[in-house]
Amino acid sequence: MKTLLVQYKPFFLFLIRFLVFYFVCTFVYKMYLNQYNPDLNEVDGISQVVAEQTGHVLNLFGHNAEIVKHENEPSVKILYKGVYVSRIIEGCNAISIIILFAAFVFAFSSGFKRTFLFIVSGAVLIYILNIIRIVLLTLALYYKPEYERILHGTVFPLFIYGAVFLLWVFWVTKVSGYAKRNITE
Repeated sequence: MKTLLVQYKPFFLFLIRFLVFYFVCTFVYKMYLNQYNPDLNEVDGISQVVAEQTGHVLNLFGHNAEIVKHENEPSVKILYKGVYVSRIIEGCNAISIIILFAAFVFAFSSGFKRTFLFIVSGAVLIYILNIIRIVLLTLALYYKPEYERILHGTVFPLFIYGAVFLLWVFWVTKVSGYAKRNITE
């Protein structure tokens, strides 16, 4: 048993670091969300900002978009050319994806400064890509509503998770030094 622990020590350290970081951040995020009452249709502040920034980006590129609080649920509606096309709910704000990304990076950390800077820059990139994802999804749903299921359920999740995966690969192979350390050992 002891030899198994020694043999798989890097894996267990990775797993423990990942799980601790992930659960602590998720707990903090859930505490933040508990400030808002979904029974009163309250939208959390981050999701509200994501909706507003989505509207700004759409309008910046000449699209007629309006952001309106949903009257029957805790979400924000995106009206495009006066038509209710999409909505932003808590799950659309990318925070859960950012937490997952950060936990993985932390689990392969290689020093505080490098890890911290990569998590912050990666989180900003994921956040921006998420806004772009919502903008493109809104436009796609307006022009091709019959493809809603595949666009929302497959294409656009692949977009954001694919970006996260590429960031992870870049972190492990180029930035963290983990791959180089393990090749030389």
